[in-house]
Amino acid sequence: MNLTISGHHLEVTPSLRTYVTTKLDRIKRHFDQVVDIKVLLTLENLKEKELRQKAECNIRVKGIDLFAESAHEDLYAAVDELVDKLDRQVVRHKDRLQSHHHDAPKRLM
Repeated sequence: MNLTISGHHLEVTPSLRTYVTTKLDRIKRHFDQVVDIKVLLTLENLKEKELRQKAECNIRVKGIDLFAESAHEDLYAAVDELVDKLDRQVVRHKDRLQSHHHDAPKRLM
């Protein structure tokens, strides 16, 4: 699995990098066929302070590409929201891949 963490208008500190990687371990726990993860952390120059810090992520899993983004006044909170969104998408994708059909019961004769 390739993991790329980059920053736009901000420097990605080692503590921020470890925080993102530990949060993304939750996604790898649900679905082990993750090929590539790209995370972009951005500091926007907006007047509203609530949506200034933004986190985006592209995940390539076997069969589909997933994308989510989140904005918050705190970058760590934005990463938390982002991972929650991605976790729901990965679980939904995994559920679609599994077969929910059961074999017909055998007749007793």
